[in-house]
Amino acid sequence: MSISSIFRYALGFKTLGRGVLKVQKFSDTFKMARFKPKPDDPLNPPLKSGVLLKEIMSTHYLEGRYVEGVKKVAWVSSGAPVEPLRALGYFVVYPENHAALCGARKVAVEICEEAEKEGFSMDLCSYARTDIGSAISGKTPVGKIPRPDLLVVCTNICQTILYWFKALSFYFNVPLVIIDTPFIFDDMEEHQIDYVKRQIEEMIITAEKVAGRSVSFKKLRKVISLSKEAAELWFEIIYSGRAKPSPITAFDTFVHMAPIVGLRGEEITVIYYRKLLKEIEGRIKKGIGAIKNEKKRILWDNLPVWFKLNWLSRYLASKGANIVTSTYTLQWGELAPMIDIDRPLESAAKIYLYPLLNRSARYKLETMKRMVKEFDIDGVLLHSDKSCKPYSLGQIDERYLLTQEGIPAILIDADHNDIRSYSEEQVKNRLDAFLEII
Repeated sequence: MSISSIFRYALGFKTLGRGVLKVQKFSDTFKMARFKPKPDDPLNPPLKSGVLLKEIMSTHYLEGRYVEGVKKVAWVSSGAPVEPLRALGYFVVYPENHAALCGARKVAVEICEEAEKEGFSMDLCSYARTDIGSAISGKTPVGKIPRPDLLVVCTNICQTILYWFKALSFYFNVPLVIIDTPFIFDDMEEHQIDYVKRQIEEMIITAEKVAGRSVSFKKLRKVISLSKEAAELWFEIIYSGRAKPSPITAFDTFVHMAPIVGLRGEEITVIYYRKLLKEIEGRIKKGIGAIKNEKKRILWDNLPVWFKLNWLSRYLASKGANIVTSTYTLQWGELAPMIDIDRPLESAAKIYLYPLLNRSARYKLETMKRMVKEFDIDGVLLHSDKSCKPYSLGQIDERYLLTQEGIPAILIDADHNDIRSYSEEQVKNRLDAFLEII
């Protein structure tokens, strides 16, 4: 840790940068207070908590610009056990979160092309291409992503991410920790839990060596308790969509999920979700829906189409359709009851074994059927994601089986981050046909 790095961090991040963000927050709050939707806008005013969300995530990425040489940096996959890293004081970067931000800002294709120039196929996950392209070129809408000192990847979402992180390890020449999670067909078995637990223990040893310090189990318990509370709050937020009219859309949750993914285990995440939940509960009491004229309620399956969130939200709302929930955002809250603060590593092994994509297609189908009943869903919209094959696998059969049980379902072809694999006219035609059916 050099004096120049500390000075840069103190001046650029803590003093000037955060000061600018406070001014920006004041401006955003003022604009939100004066915001009035147009009479023909199918959406009600956005959640005011979004102002705080913008500040939180901007602060995170701002710190990343100046953190090198001050804190150790770990890049982790979204399904990796992050809590020990936070307890060790790592600054944590989620490449998938950053890639989603690039997609929402509509710069993902430009960055993907940097990876494609180096031979990475267009058929590869567009998150991976965005992340690798950013690493190669330095291009990012957030100024700078800090170089990693450690990489941690977990195979519970797909195998692509394993090779993606191997490519990053080769490029940055830093240690890579792999948490291998056996696929769960029915229920987890003790030997599977022990297998993953041992790998988490080995991860901690490696992380301690890189950090130059030992983990404090008092600190680890605190981080895990924050993760648990944040996940419980997120679960409540997701399930607020059961109210009629729904106070939120799935598009809201796609945006507001950023802290539960990227800042899990941080106190600010708990503070934020308490505020967001309070605002949502206020909407429910007043009977305010996220859209003005909710007639139909839809379940979304798979990743968002990040570059078309606004268009999809407004187009569906104009037809009286609200996508009130999704299988994607549910994953970050439904496993909260499994978090055991007194048995942190064993419960972590269970939690990171159980994500939706590490379980059978039958389990995903049963999850959708359950959500259809709980949220009083009129139809299911399955996003067949060109470059996320694990999530899209089985959707044709799932659509057929849902319709056999009287649940209308339709597939739309797109991609979560690459607009080159998207046809608005085709999507619009399919949405119109679907809305006529339901």
